[in-house]
Amino acid sequence: MADGTYRFQQPGAGQFYFQSQQQHSHPRHLQNGTNSPGRLKLSNETPSPSRSPSANQSAALNRFNMYQNHQTQHVMMNGGQTHQRFGMHMPKFQSQTHHPHHAPQQHHLNHHPQSGHNLHQHFSSAGLTSTTPHFTPSHLQNGASAAVDDDVDESNEYWQEQRQLGNEARQANSPHYHARLMASQTRGISMVANQTETPEKGLDARAGASSGKLAPRPGLSGIDCGGQGMRALAPSLFNNFMFLETLHLSYNKLKVLPPEIGQLRKLTHLDLTGNEISELPEEIGMLTNLQTLILVDNNIRNFPYEMGYLYRLDKLVVPGNPLNETLKAQISAGGTKGLIKYLREEMPGEYTLFHMTVPEDLCSQSILSSVHPPPPERDWIILDETASSTNSTAEKITVLSYNTLCDASATQSHYGYTPSRVLSWEFRRELILNELRSHNSDIVCLQEVAQGSYNNFYREKLAYSDYKGVFWPRGRAMGMPEDDANTVDGCATFYKGSKFILLDKHLINFGQTAVRRPDAKGQDDIYNRLWQKDHIAVVLFLENRQTGARFLVVNAHLYWDPAFKDVKLIQTAILMEEITRLSDKYAKWPACTDKSAFRFSEAETDAENAPVVEPAPSMEYSSGDQIPLLMCGDFNSSPGSAAYNLIANGGLNEDHPDLENRLYGNLSKVGMTHPFKLKSAYGAIGELSFTNYTPDFKDILDYVWYSSNTLHVSALLGEVDKEYLRRVPGFPNFHFPSDHVALFAEFTIKGKKGKVVEADFGPQRR
Repeated sequence: MADGTYRFQQPGAGQFYFQSQQQHSHPRHLQNGTNSPGRLKLSNETPSPSRSPSANQSAALNRFNMYQNHQTQHVMMNGGQTHQRFGMHMPKFQSQTHHPHHAPQQHHLNHHPQSGHNLHQHFSSAGLTSTTPHFTPSHLQNGASAAVDDDVDESNEYWQEQRQLGNEARQANSPHYHARLMASQTRGISMVANQTETPEKGLDARAGASSGKLAPRPGLSGIDCGGQGMRALAPSLFNNFMFLETLHLSYNKLKVLPPEIGQLRKLTHLDLTGNEISELPEEIGMLTNLQTLILVDNNIRNFPYEMGYLYRLDKLVVPGNPLNETLKAQISAGGTKGLIKYLREEMPGEYTLFHMTVPEDLCSQSILSSVHPPPPERDWIILDETASSTNSTAEKITVLSYNTLCDASATQSHYGYTPSRVLSWEFRRELILNELRSHNSDIVCLQEVAQGSYNNFYREKLAYSDYKGVFWPRGRAMGMPEDDANTVDGCATFYKGSKFILLDKHLINFGQTAVRRPDAKGQDDIYNRLWQKDHIAVVLFLENRQTGARFLVVNAHLYWDPAFKDVKLIQTAILMEEITRLSDKYAKWPACTDKSAFRFSEAETDAENAPVVEPAPSMEYSSGDQIPLLMCGDFNSSPGSAAYNLIANGGLNEDHPDLENRLYGNLSKVGMTHPFKLKSAYGAIGELSFTNYTPDFKDILDYVWYSSNTLHVSALLGEVDKEYLRRVPGFPNFHFPSDHVALFAEFTIKGKKGKVVEADFGPQRR
């Protein structure tokens, strides 16, 4: 085994069957404008590994009559360390010449409290066992010879390793070979036979257990279904065993690997030796934790480009396959890593099928399968049809927030599943610019913008779309040489110059603000933990030229590390304290006297005939919390976290457990409160499924907060298409230039007189 001889401790190869997945209905399902296929409901006649076939079902209709004929008693066996077998009689409706069951029943402690099984095992065998191996090295299912191809350079170190690993895979040809091997290496663990059940009791247990998704058994991380003659795999196997790390499907009769294999995101070892598989599904690229993939003795000629996502794959074992010469050459040149890099770097960016002329012994054919097409446009979810209407007289404002992933962080050491050209700034910046222009938002808040990118790209390109910008880099840029400072990221906020006037701007450096507090003296954690993190927030005070309405716009980026949750919490507290102080200051800000927008000379002629709209006077606010507040950014905090609750609930208790009894002055002595009634815009739909999407991390980190006493959310940009995500392990990729997704929301301003009733009629889609 790739991960060690003693990884899987086996007191007994436990029996279990595959339960069907329970269907859960979500209170709100956002469609992407396409008819995304849902999971089909199974009837009693549908073959499934989650239940036995009916007694009157025709053998021709049963896809799971997968075992060879034996004139023996039909029992379900467990392999033990001394090769004992404990049988459970199969129900009477089974044929005497076939083994229709592809997987034995799993015994749960709550179903069988009298069972003596020790469930603390790392490996389980599944399927029927036999005293006679189904396959030998000389009996390959696909008719291929076990000998290595004659044209392979035997002196090549990579192919020598291929032959060695291929021979090892061919030796593991008996049923449940790996489960038995692990059991034989375990000593001193007693084996207890399963208590035999009657057919009626077995059927009842199956019916009861199939109502929910199978929970992982303690310590269970692998299944060995080797040597069972299986011809097909049902989706429920993958739906119910997404916790698997090791899966052996060797020496069966599989011709197709179902696309549902992509659900086993934790899989590190997959063995498909000795089957009849001719191609791998695109979803194989979802297994980004895969370290070993054994494909010995199949009929595979080509690999999908999506295998380039398998950046952790160390061993790809392919002897006994009629591989394309191009792929074989890549293995000869660089081994497994070289082939995976080739597939990743040659991955086409468009949905096209490439052809190549190959030697005469191989006809002109498709060398590799095409990559996935771009996703459908994200839905525009209308929450308030009246307010969002173009005929509405209510004042509207749109806001976009986007962590764009700075160039210094877009490396293959961080994103090994992404082609290098896709990570390049030249490629990604065009995708970012296209997205910003397509939404045409009134206000744009960007995080992780390099200082050089702002000066040399964003400011110029967005100026053509009527944007003016304000940028500050993080604190480390101070004192750096210009070339080094240009690589430091920060926060950039853009606003429509023809619509808004910039009244004031302010930088909040969390660390520097903390050390300047009068209560910071003697507070070691402020200096040792908080001050060293140079994250910032940028505050803009804007006024609408025509209506006179004023807005407080905040663009923030907080620290990311979960080990510093106290730092994130204090950064949030300082942010809210500074916003409170600034809002009180801005409530007394004098009226704006000059509201005329700058006009380009070539546009003046056309503007002469346009009706002149007289600007309204500047609005006055009695207190800071009456100014409409929009707070966007990457808060690196999931819903329900301490930072999230501080913003939403308006306060921080001095004894909050996330502070871990650390010293942060009055913030950790008396706590703090803020006066704003803030809500997350996407809270209206229960938040998105994620705002950050990578193979190892998928969570909600980004938000658009708004003051609910002054603003009303009327529309939102919806989810990324779920069907598209089934074949994409993470961002960035050809269609998403950052590991974050953009948030885009439309708001209406509540009138100063009267209370606006927020009627909830549910989201409308168009």
